[in-house]
Amino acid sequence: MSSVVKYLKPEVARQIKRLDLRAEFIVKGFLQGLHSSPFQGFSVEFSEHRKYVPGDDPLDIDWLVYAKTDKYYVKKFEAETNITGFLAVDASRSMGYTYRGDMTKFDYAICLASALCYLMIRQQDPVGLWVFDEVVRRTLAPQSRRSQLGNVLAVLAKLMPMGKTDIVGGLNRMAGVLHRASLIMIFSDLLTDAEPVIKALYRLKHRGHDVIIFHVLDEAEVKFPFSGMVELEDPETLDRVEIDASGVRAEYLDELERFREMYRKECFRAGIDYVPLDTSMPFDKALIEYLLRRRARF
Repeated sequence: MSSVVKYLKPEVARQIKRLDLRAEFIVKGFLQGLHSSPFQGFSVEFSEHRKYVPGDDPLDIDWLVYAKTDKYYVKKFEAETNITGFLAVDASRSMGYTYRGDMTKFDYAICLASALCYLMIRQQDPVGLWVFDEVVRRTLAPQSRRSQLGNVLAVLAKLMPMGKTDIVGGLNRMAGVLHRASLIMIFSDLLTDAEPVIKALYRLKHRGHDVIIFHVLDEAEVKFPFSGMVELEDPETLDRVEIDASGVRAEYLDELERFREMYRKECFRAGIDYVPLDTSMPFDKALIEYLLRRRARF
């Protein structure tokens, strides 16, 4: 249990609690909006009746039922039922990188995933887990019980980011086994060839899933704080190269911006949410800002 507490240390708990302070607004605008978004453009199927409550659209009242029972009931449609969420976490070796401090990209992804898991469970939406590197390392079946947050953390806390990156394989396997439209939240540094990853994301979206990709980079990968001659190591191949950091800094930052912008444009074109983040950003602030932006679209 001590490994789980690592991710519930006071500062993380405070950040999740700050999410809780605004959860009512976030849940209404974000998760409830997601309940219908995977079904946009498709016909919804009638499911059952439920009692009319203040706030329901009077147009949804079934007047035939009212004529028989003298009570107001509204039609419930499949699109109103709970949506199933999957936390898809990249556990490849590159996610274990940190330039300074004790929070790796993998740790940051765990904090984000746990906060979203908490919000969905609060909404009584089932959440599952899918952890991958070059293979699928662990999965958890979706549940909406409060204990699911502990289950998710218990799995993630025991894992070390160590395998090679195969984001495409992980996402394609998800596309192959998930037969019902779901909310897929992906946490990855995306440090691999972009074109096949984008195709895999398109494939998920084409199958009716609502997809959000949280692009998690280390602070140093975004700001490149190096100067002079430095030796850099590829976190997966362990190859090393010595460079003049000052001489390549501008070119590196331009290339990073092009990389992020390409993902931003491709995801926008596909109707996928792309959220660029780095480990220097307080995850509660970054997440709330994103969720509120998304809420405004519904």
